Amino acid sequence: MIFLSKLKNIDRPTLFIILCLNAIGTIAVYGATTGTKLEGLHWNSLLLIGLSIVIMLLAASFNYRVIFGRFIYILYAFGIGMLLLVQFMGENINGAVRWLSIGSFQLQPSELVKIFTILLTAHMLSKRQGRKLRLVQDVLPVCLVFMLPVLLIIKQPDLGTALVFVGVLISMLWMGNIRLRYMLLFAGGAALMIGTILWLYYANNELLSKVIKPHQMSRIQTFLDPSSDPDKSWHVKNAMLAIGSGSLAGDDGFFLTQGYIPYAYSDSIFVVIGEKYGFLGSAALLLLYFCLIARLIHIVIESKELAGSYLVIGISAMFVFQIFVNIGMHLGLVPLTGISLPFISYGGSSLITNMIASGLVLSVKLHKDELAVPLPPLDGASREREEMK
Repeated sequence: MIFLSKLKNIDRPTLFIILCLNAIGTIAVYGATTGTKLEGLHWNSLLLIGLSIVIMLLAASFNYRVIFGRFIYILYAFGIGMLLLVQFMGENINGAVRWLSIGSFQLQPSELVKIFTILLTAHMLSKRQGRKLRLVQDVLPVCLVFMLPVLLIIKQPDLGTALVFVGVLISMLWMGNIRLRYMLLFAGGAALMIGTILWLYYANNELLSKVIKPHQMSRIQTFLDPSSDPDKSWHVKNAMLAIGSGSLAGDDGFFLTQGYIPYAYSDSIFVVIGEKYGFLGSAALLLLYFCLIARLIHIVIESKELAGSYLVIGISAMFVFQIFVNIGMHLGLVPLTGISLPFISYGGSSLITNMIASGLVLSVKLHKDELAVPLPPLDGASREREEMK
């Protein structure tokens, strides 16, 4: 009864948008698999959505503040333990070891670890009460919290998911009130790394090929110079042609039915929407995403506690980064990488993670009036010492 009474006050606009996105995802999976050996996969998608909705509502009714403290360190350690377990017991699928087999279900721990990392970071940043972040005491510990899962995920290899962590880190540090000079330092380091890769690609391609993995080298080459190897740029070119052929209201899905779009039901699901439902379908999806992010920003503004605000900011950054990269890579804007489209791509681990994240956002909104005990304000001497750091 307590569970149901709490859900009466749930944020209905956000819930409605999430359910709409799940419905579009089911329709897209149906369109991607009809007439193929995977026909009927949309029924599995519906079952996963039903289970995920229950998990989301449970997470929403649970006061997110209970997670902070010692419990979040346990969750983070559990997530790192799962990533280590993948190194020894993971399933090798298409040359990547990213999954743990639990019966017939393939769990991708890196998806759940995104949530655990965001929770821990929100807890750490909230301790500063909005004051400027200190480099050694605050910024470096947060970077280490992100660095550990990123290194383990890159080893799988899964560069796409690792990049999501980097995007979330930058967003949370910025909103956590990092000093501008520290952010410029990070930006300079990132620019130097990207510039070095570009310089090596054109000046010493042989050396670059020894530093990075062959499939990563192939994707960089495909992005920078698609004409250099038509076979390697086959996926992106066909994706762009398929989306363009959808025109205003879509067509019969020639590129999909002829097998020109690999993994159309998962990572390439946006191509399905672009070809079968055209500009109108794609625009409707992007509008829903815009409304979702707008609602999340509204929840951040309404939150009366920094921990909740940082939590929603981290989840928002996770969604935005995945949406931009997944759609951008099929339009030739960013290099091709393995990132799912939130709520739309078929995948149990991805869907459950996104629904848990949504449940936590709804929990922040639902429990915003249950204020935690604030930390005491700094006295004059302490405030002066803080400003000197």
